[in-house]
Amino acid sequence: MKTLMIATAAALTASAAFADDHMAPMVEAMDQSVANGVVSAEKVTTTANGWLVVHRTDAEMKPGPVVGYAPLRAGETMDVAAILTEEVAPGDMLMLMIHGEEGGMTTGGFEYTLGAKEDGPIRVDGNLVMATITAQ
Repeated sequence: MKTLMIATAAALTASAAFADDHMAPMVEAMDQSVANGVVSAEKVTTTANGWLVVHRTDAEMKPGPVVGYAPLRAGETMDVAAILTEEVAPGDMLMLMIHGEEGGMTTGGFEYTLGAKEDGPIRVDGNLVMATITAQ
C-alpha cells in the first residue's frame, strides 16, 4: 500500500511538472476603454519570465511601435495591466504580445525597440503569441 501511495504521488508530481513545462503560451484580451491610461489582458500564459508588450497595429496586423508593457512571471497570470506610455485614442488597434526576457543587458529591464532582438517577441510554431484589440 505504501509503495502504491509513493508511486501515485510521484506520478502526480511528474504530470504537474509536465503540464507546467508544456503549457502553451497565450494571451486573452478583449476590446476595452483605455481612458485610464492602462490596457489589460484578462489572462496571459507563458513558459518563462518576460513581458506583455502593447504594440500599435492596423488592419495589416503588423506589430508597430511599443506603447506600453508590463512584466510577466512564468505560468498563468490573470488581469495583466500595462501602463500606456503614449496616448491611444478610441478606435486605435493594439496588439498585446508576449516578449521574452532574453538578449538584453539588464535582467528585469525592458530593452526592446522595434526590430531588435533584446527582449524580443516569442513565437510558437513560427507565430507571434498575441491578441489584437480595439481601444474604446
